[in-house]
Amino acid sequence: MSQACPCGRLGARGQPLAYAECCGRYLDHFDTTPAPDAESLMRSRYSAYVREDETYLCATWHASKRPSRVRFDAGVKWLGLEVRLHRQTGEHGAEVQFIARCRGADGKATRMHELSRFVREGGRWYYVDGDWR
Repeated sequence: MSQACPCGRLGARGQPLAYAECCGRYLDHFDTTPAPDAESLMRSRYSAYVREDETYLCATWHASKRPSRVRFDAGVKWLGLEVRLHRQTGEHGAEVQFIARCRGADGKATRMHELSRFVREGGRWYYVDGDWR
């Protein structure tokens, strides 16, 4: 059986999609297969955090806000993602509200709630920034 995608997206039958059918196609083929919408990009970025894929995270961060590096905390276990809202804010803009849960190396659970902003340029979506809730 195929490995379920970390982002937790469900298919038409309500079953978790396999990584290769979901975020894997964007992470593994970024040059040729960009995420088609802001929600898909946000989900793939979550999967990139789970997989500690710094290259993908930097490549999908808008150049105006892109950090020089993405650091990963040792021992973090990602526990799940819930997308609360996805909406277009214009022809080339969108917002995605989500909650991501993780457990740190110290065993403490953390819940990250963010309203993220995305922009589409040159046919690709990019993460710009977000507000923590």
